Amino acid sequence: MVQPGESSAEILSQTPGVQRAPFAGLELFQRKQFLAPALCAALIELIEAGRRPSTIADANGDALFRTSETCDLDPDHPAVRELESRLVALNEIDPAHGEPVQRQRYAPGQEFKPHTDYFDPDGADWERYCAVSGQRTWTFMVYLNSVEAGGGTRFVAAKKIVQPEAGKLLAWNNRRAGGEPNPATLHHGMKVRRGVKYVITKWYRERPWR
Repeated sequence: MVQPGESSAEILSQTPGVQRAPFAGLELFQRKQFLAPALCAALIELIEAGRRPSTIADANGDALFRTSETCDLDPDHPAVRELESRLVALNEIDPAHGEPVQRQRYAPGQEFKPHTDYFDPDGADWERYCAVSGQRTWTFMVYLNSVEAGGGTRFVAAKKIVQPEAGKLLAWNNRRAGGEPNPATLHHGMKVRRGVKYVITKWYRERPWR
């Protein structure tokens, strides 16, 4: 039985065009052309208007660990509402379990070194980020544009690099079947070599987001 805050391979596979990557120990899916070009363009415009330097939850002493920019988007903006509606139709997760959509912009030379989206239960900021809403369950990420060179997403354990493609969605389960964090989700937002990369990310939690 699927728990609140979770999706499943069966649910995602109901949508035509969803493909599951053949990697043992990692539930990873993609759907090309998940977002239309006009919606991608509208979201890029919003990112450009509000971008700021990205941060990480648990500082690790590496000032170059995450060098992208991010921004906050108005959840009532029509483009954001359309994005959220499409995600709900795909994953069937109660929207109450979703974090606000996060947006990233990567200029040439910027990256997000290998990391996981779940929080380390032994990390310094575990209570701050997870005491109320719990651990992250699923990640849904959409590339808003194709990149001239670089900017792929490398899944380290699977030895797989996914290249940015406008409108393409990636989704993965951050936990194993028993509910514990899955280290096989370690991934690297690789350096952009030419052009600019724009990404939308939506995370879900075990309990309602507050």
